[in-house]
Amino acid sequence: MPGTHDARWTVRPPRAGDEPRWRELYAGYAAFYSIEQTDEMASLAWSWLLDPGHVVEGLVAVDEAGVIQGLAHFRAYPRPSAAALGGYLDDLFVDPAVRGAGAADALLEELRRVAGARGWTVVRWITAEDNRRARGVYDRHARRTGWVTYDMEPPAPLTP
Repeated sequence: MPGTHDARWTVRPPRAGDEPRWRELYAGYAAFYSIEQTDEMASLAWSWLLDPGHVVEGLVAVDEAGVIQGLAHFRAYPRPSAAALGGYLDDLFVDPAVRGAGAADALLEELRRVAGARGWTVVRWITAEDNRRARGVYDRHARRTGWVTYDMEPPAPLTP
């Protein structure tokens, strides 16, 4: 998957050497959404991003100095009702120090390019209702839907 480049941002898939900075950003993402994130959980998510056989993929936004300032995690998903594939954006986070400088826009535009190249019919994601700053960015790139999201928790697995 080739990346994109504009005057300020290079967007590309993560590489093995990106892990320390990715962990900083991913910890910021987890803190923003009050998600408990252990080192083991982060290690597993990172391993998925580097595994070409795993459904989860990633992008990073790199500034002119070569510092990763944003991340996006996404995956393909089947859409039976449309008889097509779509893309699902699981996570998008930009370092608060550089928000408003276009990193989120660059990540979303590269994801749009990936989706088009793969023939996906939509890229979908959710965000918190009160995440106004991110929603301002999202409104420039996508149409807000009227769907309501539900989470159903399965029972704990049976232990032998």
